[in-house]
Amino acid sequence: MLLSRLESAYRRKFLDNQDENLFMGSFVSFVAAEDSAPSTKPIGYDNAEAAKLYSPQIYFYDYPGVFWLGRSIEAGLTRVFDLGGHVGIKYYAFRRVINYPENLHWTVCDVPGVVASGRELAKQREVAAQLDFTTDYRDASGVDVLYASGSLQYLPKRIDAILSELAVKPKRIILNTTAVHPERTIYTLNSIGVAVCPYRIEHHDELMAELMRSGYKKRDSWRNEGKPIEVPFVDGGDKPYYAGCCFDLA
Repeated sequence: MLLSRLESAYRRKFLDNQDENLFMGSFVSFVAAEDSAPSTKPIGYDNAEAAKLYSPQIYFYDYPGVFWLGRSIEAGLTRVFDLGGHVGIKYYAFRRVINYPENLHWTVCDVPGVVASGRELAKQREVAAQLDFTTDYRDASGVDVLYASGSLQYLPKRIDAILSELAVKPKRIILNTTAVHPERTIYTLNSIGVAVCPYRIEHHDELMAELMRSGYKKRDSWRNEGKPIEVPFVDGGDKPYYAGCCFDLA
């Protein structure tokens, strides 16, 4: 009875959430999670309010990604494809600590509503010659670096499925703040305040294996300590964490 009351209270908190990053439930698939999302808020990031969730700040958990992205650019890998990069958040944030060369070409891939806001912001900031946008992940074909920061968990397709559709695979893949679990994959719902999103917490070892099966070799991997994630009232819901890695095409 007590647990039922606690679950009910948490569900109300989840539904009323305005500014926290909350998770609720466990489902058999990404689609099942999406179908179970409450109707009281938009689903996903493709809406005007979600497009406004913009802060060009470098957080402590960004620095592993900054390190490998910086090394990549220094080595001449200047065609960057930012999968799920919102309005160019990391492009604006990282240019304070990475020396962007003139020939840097940074492409952000996101949903239409966010992409429209990103293009307008790039024009306002006069960086449209270097920063562009797309809604098609297949435009990552032939790029130097595929960068995904905190975005894989929101995508209906897994990384190996995305890579399999590219005519030419990226030379390097850098993942950061990817939601993972040490034992299994969990499909859940994530409240970002203005919307509710289906969310995949991937089995860590399976994610690494997917990248290797796709033809990549691991250069580095890390755990993003201090960034919390928990799915209350779900078996193993206290075990997820955020992680990242750098893989090169073998």
